[in-house]
Amino acid sequence: MNHTGKKAATYPASIPFIIANEGAERFSFYGMRSILATFLVAQFFNPSLNPGLQNVAEAKANEITHLFVSLAYALPFAGAIAADWFFGKYRVILYVSIVYCLGHLCLSLFEDDLDKFRLGLLLVAVGAGGIKSCVSANLGDQFNESNKHLMAGMYGWFYFSINSGSVLSTIMIPWVYAKYGPSWAFGIPGLLMALATVIFFSGRKKYVKIPPSGINKNNFLFISGYALINFRRRKKGQPLLDVAKGKFDERKVEDIKSVYNVMAVFAFIPVYWALWDQSLSEWVLQATKLDLTIFSFQVLPEQVQTVNPFFLLLFIPVFNYWIYPFFDKMGIKTTPVRRIGAGLVVTAISFLIIALIQVSVDGGARPSIWWQILAYALLSASEVLISVTGLQYAYTQSPPSMKSTMAALWLMTTAIGNFFTGMVNRNIAQDGVFSGLKGADYYWFFIGLLCAFIILYFFVAGRIKERSYIHSPEDELLVASQSHGQ
Repeated sequence: MNHTGKKAATYPASIPFIIANEGAERFSFYGMRSILATFLVAQFFNPSLNPGLQNVAEAKANEITHLFVSLAYALPFAGAIAADWFFGKYRVILYVSIVYCLGHLCLSLFEDDLDKFRLGLLLVAVGAGGIKSCVSANLGDQFNESNKHLMAGMYGWFYFSINSGSVLSTIMIPWVYAKYGPSWAFGIPGLLMALATVIFFSGRKKYVKIPPSGINKNNFLFISGYALINFRRRKKGQPLLDVAKGKFDERKVEDIKSVYNVMAVFAFIPVYWALWDQSLSEWVLQATKLDLTIFSFQVLPEQVQTVNPFFLLLFIPVFNYWIYPFFDKMGIKTTPVRRIGAGLVVTAISFLIIALIQVSVDGGARPSIWWQILAYALLSASEVLISVTGLQYAYTQSPPSMKSTMAALWLMTTAIGNFFTGMVNRNIAQDGVFSGLKGADYYWFFIGLLCAFIILYFFVAGRIKERSYIHSPEDELLVASQSHGQ
C-alpha cells in the first residue's frame, strides 16, 4: 500500500515470460545468421576452396542470405494482419514459433542437402517474420491504467534482452561452428528457439490476450487500392485518395495521406539496408581474408560483427545527449530528415573503408581487422542516425491509427533493400550484367548507387513537410527495441 491508501502498481505476471522468450528467440535468429554466409560457401558452393570459384560461390551465398533476410522482413505485415484480424497475437506467436522450430530442425539435420537446407531457411524466415510485429505489441498489451507508467522500463528490459541474445549468440555460435561443426552450430539456435516457445507457452494463463477485431476495411491497403482502381472518378485538382472518401471512413483517408508523406522519406531507406545488411554477410566473407588479431587474440571472422551492437549501445546516448544538442545549440536543428541524410553520408564513408580494404586484399595483402572494425563503428553511427531516427519518424509523423502500419512499412524497407542486393548477387552468380563486379568493384558499385541516392535525397528533403503527432515515451522505447533487434 502507498501513502494514499491505494495498492501500489505491480508489473504484470506475464512479463518475465515475454522478455525471456524474446531473448531466446533473438539468440536463435542471430546465432544461425552469424554463420550463414560462410557456411554456405564452405559447405555447398566452394568446399574445395578453389580460388577460381570463390567469387561465384560468395555471390551465391550472399544471394541466399539476402533473400532470406528480405523474406523475414516482408512477413511482419502479414503477421500483424493475421493477429489483428483473425487469430490474436498469442495464437500467431505460438503457432508461428512452432514453424520457426521446424525450420531450425531442418538447418541442423540437412547440412549436406541444399534444397532441404533452403526449406529450413524458408521456415525460419516465416517464423521470424511472422512474430516480429506481434511480440513488442504483445508486451504493451499486458499493461493497464494502473501500471502503464511502468511500461517504459519494461521496454528497456525488452531491448536489453534483444541485444543480449544477439551478442551472446554472435560470439558463441561461430566458436561452436569452428570447433564442433554445422550440426551443433545450427542445432543450438534451434534448441534456444524451442526453449523460447516453451517459455512463451508456459505463460499462457498469465497473458492479457486482446481478441482479434475481424477484417477492418478502413486500412491502408484497401483504401489505397480502391483509390488507384477508381482514379478516373477523381475531380480536377482533387487528391487521389479523396476518391475513397465516399466508400471509406473520411478521417482514415486523411490519416493515410500522412502515411504517403512519410513514405517520401522511406523511399530512400531501402538503399541503406541494401548496404547495411552486407555487414552480416559480405563483410563476414571479407573478414576471412584479413588479419584477425585483436589485442594478441585471434578472433573468428563471424565474431567480428559483434562489435556492431556494442557500438550502437554506446552511440545512442552519445548522439542523444551530446551530438544532437551540440548542433542544436549552434543553430543547426537536427531534424529527423537531416539526421537521415547525415546517416546516408556516414554509411557511404563506412563502405569507402570497406572498398579500400578490398583493394588491398585484391592486391594480395592481408589488412588488419581493425580497419573493418572502424567501418563497423561508422556503420553503427549511421544506424543511430537512420534506423533509430527513421522508426521514430514513422511514429511521430503518423496519426495513432496508422502507427502499426508505419512500423510494418519501415520493416518493408529492409526487405526491399535485401531483395535488391540478393538479385545483384544472383546476377553475378549467373554471369549476368553484374558479373564484372568482382572484388573491390562490387563495393564501388554500391557506393556509387548510394551516392546517387544521397544527391537525390538532398534535393527532395527540403520539400518534405513534417507534421508531428503526439506520442508517448513508450513509443520511444518501442522504436529503440525495433530499430536494431530486428
